[in-house]
Amino acid sequence: MFSAIMSHTQKLTRYTLAERSSPEYRHQLTLRDVSEASGVSEMTVSRVLRNRGEVSDKTREKVLLAARQLGYVPNKIAGALASNRVNLVGVIIPSLSNMVFPEVMMGISKVLDGTPLQPVVGVTDYVPEKEEKVIFEMLSWRPSGLIIAGLEHTDAARRMMENAGVPVVEIMDVDGSAVDAAVGISHTRAGRETAKEILKRGYRKIGFLGTKMPLDHRARKRFEGFEAVLRENGLSLEAEEYYSGGSALGKGREMTANILKKNKDLDFLYYSNDMIGAGGLLYCLEAGIDVPGKLGLAGFNGVELIDGLPRKLATMDSCRVEIGKAAAQIIANEADGSVDAAAEKRVELSPIFAPGDTLRPMP
Repeated sequence: MFSAIMSHTQKLTRYTLAERSSPEYRHQLTLRDVSEASGVSEMTVSRVLRNRGEVSDKTREKVLLAARQLGYVPNKIAGALASNRVNLVGVIIPSLSNMVFPEVMMGISKVLDGTPLQPVVGVTDYVPEKEEKVIFEMLSWRPSGLIIAGLEHTDAARRMMENAGVPVVEIMDVDGSAVDAAVGISHTRAGRETAKEILKRGYRKIGFLGTKMPLDHRARKRFEGFEAVLRENGLSLEAEEYYSGGSALGKGREMTANILKKNKDLDFLYYSNDMIGAGGLLYCLEAGIDVPGKLGLAGFNGVELIDGLPRKLATMDSCRVEIGKAAAQIIANEADGSVDAAAEKRVELSPIFAPGDTLRPMP
């Protein structure tokens, strides 16, 4: 059998490199090639590669070896035409540069690795119109499911997802109405809990540093929850500093220098994420500012970066890997038909506040 495979492989590769590179060559392997190389019928090859029907172990091994030696990849489009589905899961996220979403992808991959499903990623850059386009392209492939960051979408995007006929899981946030299922944390609650932790430690003159928030809805919800607790305690923010674009240590340094230069009596800085918070902490330490005695700091997300700082930034974990796992499990369960009709469609995870080294101890 091995000699048959080698003979067929040599027949396919006898052309020169130049000939194989030409548009006229581009031979696409078919079931017939695997059939000839393994010495079994095309129907048997199809059964083996689709893992359907009764085939002996010996024949299965012959077919799989031939396919591997030839480099054959099955045409999933043909199978999809019959089932109207492909074994792909669309994952739509706003950014790849943000340290948050690679960990979400890690959680998704850990679950899907044990299934026939494969994630494919689309990036929206926090632009609603671009999100619409990515959703359209993803759904046009008839995936087995869709995982998308956030609950806020254009009307057109919502209609596409509502009529997709596949499970749709909106992730990262549960403060709102989901198209189908939602997995995440309450960002409003996260902002409220952070404010309570700060006030319990005696900080009162508080500044906020974060992204311009019209399109970052989760940051906006944390900010609103944070401000609400301040108002309930007769306080308000003393100063605010905003930036646009991606999060970065350099921006955190620059923003911290600006806000402290203009507001010298601040005793606490709340950052919308850990990246700019880490930059702020490094600035304060270099400037000789007493952290946390004179100035307390806190961020959000609980990214691994803060473990390598001279002092650990106070933060709240956003449960990124767990969110990815839970979302992928919903898709996987529906794909294999094991979903429970009474399964929870709203999965809220509970982030934990970590005071680190940048908050004063509780009085």
